[in-house]
Amino acid sequence: MGENFEGCVGRRSREDEHESRSGNDNMDGASGDDQDAANNPPRKKRYHRYTPQQIQELESLFKGCPHPDEKQRLELSKRLCLQTKQVKFWFQNRRTQMKTQLERHDNSLLRQENDKLRAENMSIRDAMRNPICTNCGGPAIIGDISLEEQHRRIENARLKDELDRVCAFAGKFLGRLISALATSIAPPMPNSSLELGVGSNGFGALSTVATTLPLGPDFEGGMTNALPVVPPNRPTTGVTGLDRSVERSMFLELALAAMDELVKMAQTDEPLWIRNLEGGRDILNPDEYLRTFTPCIGMKPSGFVTETSRETGVVIINSLALVETLMDSNRWAEMFPCMIARTTTTDVICSGMGGTRNGALQLMYAELQVLSPFVPVRVVSFLRFCKQHAEGVWAVVDVSIDTIRETSGAPTFVNCRRLPSGCVVQDMPNGCSKVTWVEHAEYDKSQVHQLYRPLLGSGMGFGAQRWVATLQRQCECLAILTSSTISTKDNTAITASGRRSMLKLAQRMTDTFCAGVCASTIHKWNKLNDGNVDGDVRVMTRKSVDNPGEPPGIVLSAATSVWLTVSPQRLFDFLRDERLRSEWDILSNGGPMQEMAHIAKGQDHGNCVSLLRASAMNANQSSMLILQETFMDAAGSLVVYAPVDNPAMHVVMNGGDSAFVALLPSGFSIVPDGPGSRGPTSNEHINGNGVGGGGGSQRVGGSLFTVAFQILVNSLPTAKLTVESVETVNNLILCTVQKIKAALKCES
Repeated sequence: MGENFEGCVGRRSREDEHESRSGNDNMDGASGDDQDAANNPPRKKRYHRYTPQQIQELESLFKGCPHPDEKQRLELSKRLCLQTKQVKFWFQNRRTQMKTQLERHDNSLLRQENDKLRAENMSIRDAMRNPICTNCGGPAIIGDISLEEQHRRIENARLKDELDRVCAFAGKFLGRLISALATSIAPPMPNSSLELGVGSNGFGALSTVATTLPLGPDFEGGMTNALPVVPPNRPTTGVTGLDRSVERSMFLELALAAMDELVKMAQTDEPLWIRNLEGGRDILNPDEYLRTFTPCIGMKPSGFVTETSRETGVVIINSLALVETLMDSNRWAEMFPCMIARTTTTDVICSGMGGTRNGALQLMYAELQVLSPFVPVRVVSFLRFCKQHAEGVWAVVDVSIDTIRETSGAPTFVNCRRLPSGCVVQDMPNGCSKVTWVEHAEYDKSQVHQLYRPLLGSGMGFGAQRWVATLQRQCECLAILTSSTISTKDNTAITASGRRSMLKLAQRMTDTFCAGVCASTIHKWNKLNDGNVDGDVRVMTRKSVDNPGEPPGIVLSAATSVWLTVSPQRLFDFLRDERLRSEWDILSNGGPMQEMAHIAKGQDHGNCVSLLRASAMNANQSSMLILQETFMDAAGSLVVYAPVDNPAMHVVMNGGDSAFVALLPSGFSIVPDGPGSRGPTSNEHINGNGVGGGGGSQRVGGSLFTVAFQILVNSLPTAKLTVESVETVNNLILCTVQKIKAALKCES
């Protein structure tokens, strides 16, 4: 029966191919229904081969518009010297071909599923023929298995066969794969906690790490500030089943092409990638790229520039856990909190097969950010495709779908296009993974401030180095926070539940800070254009209403970025040192601060969450508490802090709910200035600023420094903003920058 079925499928495929060729090659454009076989004698059909130029023009229009109207077909026939019927039948046959390709792909997935179940069935039968005793490990005698157990096994096998048949029939009617394993074995994936399978990590004292690591401070429950749902771009009316099928086929074709390009870019070295001797980074050879790959999402828009980067690193996470993280939008945002402002999965085209992510394809929306008001948030809608290439080797690729969406009625303006980008993950024997990350994007350069153009052009702003550095730091943090051998000498006054609450509060503080710097759509910001505000300071306002994590009223956010002739490491060490805080922070009351609690989040002492206490101005005044989170990696560093209520923090440190602690964060973001930045040249050594000079016209290295404050200017949400409030915040941010420059003896 199987041979007859395969023969029928083969004959049907050959008939489909013959119909497709005849439809494409028929010079007269007539179909079989248009010919009257009864009245006219049979005559030999005339065939006409399309020229490469005609095929290229037809394919180009088909990618943007699979269903051209009569006017479009008429214009195309005139331009290509074809008959209107020929154009019409060509598009019909092309849509049929794409539908056939999709059906073949589904058949291939079902065949693989069938082979896997057959192999599992054979292994179960072999195990039943040769049972093993669980006590001694030797062969079990028949009497060891009760009659009731044998009946249960037979019934289980019968139910499994019935489930497979039902899934197969359902898949035929629904037009998509229905996996029995995915519905019966795979556990539901959590929405907010990220579980990472971690093995031996080579940290010495951290060699015994738990096998499941939840991401983020909230190790027991979901996040309170869940990401808002973004409505899908697909219109809900006027979409037929055939249009949906054609769109799915186009998405699949695009995803396969993007996956092929990503793997080649990750594995190929010279001449595709050229090693930069100065910075040690890989630089893409554009000429070799154009010779090797065919653009899969159309030509680059006018005014856009290209950025490309590649980075390889070892992370403390296995491939399966990392793939699950990347394919879940909530866990992806939690892994990269300062890079992803907002994200959601708008449509799941295929969830994978066999209970795994192999073959998973989904539509996603994301807002990517660099922590500076001078860099606009990048809004991208893209396909994310996951594929297992070998045992322990996975790849996840992203590619924009803006060219496909142009005819769907969705907004077509974008400030960024994501060319095939993503990572190839390979398991290592010690439980870690080797990650090769490739970032390839096109963006509107005119929207970026001159100060940050060299950084973005070098691929360091949104590039692969930042993704890998953030991933390494987050995985190291999770390994340390969940290690049973972690030292508690720095936080003996905090219980385990108190540590979780404090870390959760710090995570919310950092997320709120990032949202205020970049003006993402998480909050509704109103930008102010006040003549009394410095031109490089961006001031925005929003209303805080019914949010227990923030004080109610009018919130004012001010942010600016400057270039400083000081190294990022020295600037970071200065800002996080509580003993030097009085040199720039007005909250210190002119004296040093004392660290009351310290929770390490990395091997570096600067990667931590701490609770600081400021000196009281007089004996009758209670001291102020400041919650602070700091971290540094190869891509940059962050210092975020917020004053907190003393009684509320005592509740948090005892394990209480941190969602009701009101705070408004301020802080600093530091990134190394990119090659070719605005740094001056110097012929002499510069002393006291942590950067090296040199002879000749060597450029002085420095830092791109972002300062941001969020302040409650009025406790009534309905109140109007005053000019005095805006001027006060503007003066505060400029004064803070001047104090930091004076303390470090650096220039801008």
